[in-house]
Amino acid sequence: MTVLEPAPAEELTRLRAENAALRARMQHRDGELEVATRMLQARARTMTSVIDAVTEQSIIGTDVDGVVRVWNPGAERMLGLPRADVVRRRSITDFHLPEELEEAGGGLAALVGTAQEQGSDVRDWTCVAADGTELTVSVTVTPRTDDRGVHAGWNFVGTDVTEARATERAKDQFVSLISHELRTPLTSILGYLELVLDDPELGEELRRYLGTVERNAQRLLRLVGDLLFTAQVDAGRFSLQPGDVDLAAVVRAAEETVRVTAGSSGVEVSVDVPDGGLVVHGDAVRLGQACDNLVSNAVKFTPAGGRVTLALRAAWRRPDGAVVDAPQDGAVPVARLAVGDTGIGIPAGEQAQLFARFFRASTARRHAVPGVGLGLAITRAIAAAHDGTLEVSSIEGQGTTFTLTLPR
Repeated sequence: MTVLEPAPAEELTRLRAENAALRARMQHRDGELEVATRMLQARARTMTSVIDAVTEQSIIGTDVDGVVRVWNPGAERMLGLPRADVVRRRSITDFHLPEELEEAGGGLAALVGTAQEQGSDVRDWTCVAADGTELTVSVTVTPRTDDRGVHAGWNFVGTDVTEARATERAKDQFVSLISHELRTPLTSILGYLELVLDDPELGEELRRYLGTVERNAQRLLRLVGDLLFTAQVDAGRFSLQPGDVDLAAVVRAAEETVRVTAGSSGVEVSVDVPDGGLVVHGDAVRLGQACDNLVSNAVKFTPAGGRVTLALRAAWRRPDGAVVDAPQDGAVPVARLAVGDTGIGIPAGEQAQLFARFFRASTARRHAVPGVGLGLAITRAIAAAHDGTLEVSSIEGQGTTFTLTLPR
């Protein structure tokens, strides 16, 4: 049997010092852990208070299987169930039409598939409230991660757009109905006007009056055509008759169309196009319509003494979307038409709304410039149908430039 001898005094002193240092470190770590815990609890309380403060949008968080873990007051208000009846008890799919989910692939995957691939998804879904009411809800879906960055579920932020979508449908139906009802009588009016104006015995004064009637009837017919076109775009029935189109000729024709109007308004119009032309593949009629819209707008919004420039150039679009003047590796050839003016300009805060149907900038209303706000929406739709883009750059009081870019 071995007998342990007492440790020397200096060894005991060292051990006591090490124990004291270890206790001090543990106390320090305990303090840090307590602070971190309080910070996490405060952060969680802040997030909860923010989520609970949102009452107009539903905020729903789920685990990876779609079981609800977060249910804010907005979700209670929209879907008619208190938090206690839903959290850990219901799945997010319980609040969607089964047939709509089946059409999109079925189950939770129908809701989160796009967000899983692309990082987020925004689309309209039909949600079913507790009383059976069906709501049209614009839902944003994003993945949710835990504190370690591990995928923990999904976030669903919904906005009830039932009334807005119903209003849009009613407006589209109204536009389509009125357009069809107006086109037939206008066509008849113009037909009879043409017969009357062909009469060689018609007096000059009466001919002048009837000419004014004809111009206004043609203007109404163009407006009806624009309304019908926007309805076709919204319904996905917009088709093209593609072919090779010399965009330089289209630009010259647009300038000729506004030449008289520009001259009478005191606006100078200049054209700069390649001598050999610039050919794109597209619908000649629709591209002509797009150019006419841009040029007529530029003249209309430019006061007397101002200037409108039409500049067409060959360019190249890089994979990152930037457009350059010379060919580069990976860049594809495009045609770039810039229609600039020295007119009244557009406020910066309104430029994002320019391409919405019936939107008119405050500067247009303030200067009483006539129009209904369809031209730019139509022009962008035409550009998009040709795999092109339409961009705007404007400074209020100094002028505006619209740039149409089309693949060659």
